[in-house]
Amino acid sequence: MNDHHYTLEPYKDLNSRYTCPGCKKAKTFSRYIDSTTGKHIHTSVGRCNRENNCGYHRTPKQYFQNNPGSTDPGSNRFTKKPEVRPTKTTPSLIPVPIFEKSLNEFEKNCFVKYLISLFGREITLNLISKYQIGSSKHWEGSTVFWQIDISGKVRTGKIMLYNSETGRRVKKPYSHITWAHKAIQVPDFQLVQCLFGEHLLRDQASKPIAIVESEKTAIIASVYLPQFIWLATGSLNNLNLKICQPLKGHAAAIFPDLNGFDKWCEKAKSLSSDFNFSVSNLLERKATENERLQGLDLADYLIRFDSKDFIPVQPKSIVIKSIEPEKSEEFHFKSDYFVPFEKSDALIFRTVVRWDKEIAALESFFIKTPLPIAPVRIVPYTITNVESFIDSHLATSKAHNGNRVYYPYLERLMQLKEYMVNQN
Repeated sequence: MNDHHYTLEPYKDLNSRYTCPGCKKAKTFSRYIDSTTGKHIHTSVGRCNRENNCGYHRTPKQYFQNNPGSTDPGSNRFTKKPEVRPTKTTPSLIPVPIFEKSLNEFEKNCFVKYLISLFGREITLNLISKYQIGSSKHWEGSTVFWQIDISGKVRTGKIMLYNSETGRRVKKPYSHITWAHKAIQVPDFQLVQCLFGEHLLRDQASKPIAIVESEKTAIIASVYLPQFIWLATGSLNNLNLKICQPLKGHAAAIFPDLNGFDKWCEKAKSLSSDFNFSVSNLLERKATENERLQGLDLADYLIRFDSKDFIPVQPKSIVIKSIEPEKSEEFHFKSDYFVPFEKSDALIFRTVVRWDKEIAALESFFIKTPLPIAPVRIVPYTITNVESFIDSHLATSKAHNGNRVYYPYLERLMQLKEYMVNQN
């Protein structure tokens, strides 16, 4: 479609800026207008100026393709184009020896360290094996999320670097993310992506499927809610006809990030003739304004709580209805699997349990006990300045009291206390 006569509405005053459909922030959204008539295309068609925190951008072309009943305000030439059917392209593959070589050195892998801080070593080892998590030397401590298709072939891998303490991606001084085939410089590589975790469909096809955006979220959610096969698209734009082909005949629940709900609702509707998708609005209903601005995802909520609290509920049947375009854009995923979510918010959205007693006990112990002068080894860390270590970790634990993201700080203090007790 030729949309050269569309342009973002020029800034005149605050009345020419609107509430963003993505982050819900007022006066940040520029709408597209037809330059020949000055009319808006639609309230959802435009771009948020908060590119780093939101990034919402819906073009006129996207709008008309997904709304066949609408016409171009300046012309009747434009109608919805049918979605291009996937073409058969022979994908290039990662050599098996390179894939296998990555399945080691997990003691250096920052993402693996973070998983251990959440779930312990045993569960983390199971996750490594289940999702075939790899390690890379591209950046020290980086992780490879291999894309293994349903036939067991390694299409490619996404290399990313995480902070081992917070579990957040390292984005400064630049975003640490690249492709495995680029890192090893495979010539003439034909990239055909597949869903992350797709290989799990071979042996667990009878399970219901849940889809999220990031690989990290799929891995974490699989611990809290193992009743599902957790898959990831790898990006907001990757929920498409081509990558979803292995899901035909399966019911799947989609869990968009807070900044991707509208877009994934639109995609689910456009794919409804091929797939049985249902979009969860769980986060949309529960998110605070600050959480929306951060663009949190399902994992950000789950890690606030102990995975042991999530006891699987065995349902008589699972109900996932196809999306019907003529109905409301707000879709609900209902399943007995989510009884703790739907009937009570006690698990995910309960009041956070504070660590006041633990912090007070640790503070008292370190005040009364002589501190080691020599470096202390607490696997996988070496503490060179014990006093500074205690002060910084106590301060962090107090500042983020009850937030499970920062629980590793409290846990390391407990490990240090145990070490000191054993030395006396």
